[in-house]
Amino acid sequence: MKKHEKAFGFLDQFLPEGSYSQVAPFFQSHAIHLTLTNERKSVLGDYRHPVKDIPYHRISINANLNKYSFLITLLHELAHLFTYVYFGHKASPHGNEWKTQFRHILIPFLGKRFFPPDVERALYSYLHNPAASTCTDAELFKALYRYDEHKPGYKLVDDVGVNQFFETEDGEIFQKLEKLRTRIKCRSLRSGKLYLFQSIVEVRHIRRRPEFANM
Repeated sequence: MKKHEKAFGFLDQFLPEGSYSQVAPFFQSHAIHLTLTNERKSVLGDYRHPVKDIPYHRISINANLNKYSFLITLLHELAHLFTYVYFGHKASPHGNEWKTQFRHILIPFLGKRFFPPDVERALYSYLHNPAASTCTDAELFKALYRYDEHKPGYKLVDDVGVNQFFETEDGEIFQKLEKLRTRIKCRSLRSGKLYLFQSIVEVRHIRRRPEFANM
């Protein structure tokens, strides 16, 4: 086994079973420094191109991702690498050049049971117009969320029942009222005001009606 194969062999434990053999060639053909980081809420991964003092590609990925999210994020960042290799600074970060590279990289991983059926269905739909983050595609985000480890009682707003209650990260309690086309209408129990939530916001589900909820 070559030295660089040994260096990246640890990736096998973060990836879907059997997928490492398809990932490894990317690291054999390009000088890549891969960093696994602590959770970053605003970003799942990051790519930085070579510069004069650092003559190699740099990719960082959140180490807490489930194995399916990890693979998609890795391929997402590798698409940035190839976009830079082929187009340099001429291409926009998530423009047509990147979308083309991402499709070319991801498609060979489909149809091989690396992903569960629900995630793969969402990926096929997502590939029509890949976005800057999987978090911006509700169908794909929800499919991947099912395979995350969750704190007890936490779920997406979309999965809270109509007229049921939930608590947001800042401690405010809402009642879910109605699912609209792209948002979910909810009422704050503190102020009585109405708010529109994205369906993929994670909240703490409150199963019993709060005592002060008299609306």
